[in-house]
Amino acid sequence: MKKLLGLCMGILFTTTLFAGEVGSDCTFKGKKLSGKVQFVTSFPDFKVQIVDSFPDLKVQRVSSFPSDCGKWQEVSSFSDFKVQIVTSFPDFKVKYVDSFPGVP
Repeated sequence: MKKLLGLCMGILFTTTLFAGEVGSDCTFKGKKLSGKVQFVTSFPDFKVQIVDSFPDLKVQRVSSFPSDCGKWQEVSSFSDFKVQIVTSFPDFKVKYVDSFPGVP
């Protein structure tokens, strides 16, 4: 019985590790989630879903100095990371905000 309970807890814990949580240091898969971002339709670094509630990251679109957590500057080349917007099965969820970007 203890082995079965341990197995179930291990599976549950393992699946939550890969659920798409943005770290408190504003990184995901070792990449910092601030800077210059390029939106692509294929071969992204991250798949992102835009939501209105319960985001993993609050994003503020800026035109310059995207140095803080959650500040993204859209570029067409020489990006820090690439993002694909999806409607299902995202790596993490974002909400666009006008102020106070970062991990909620």
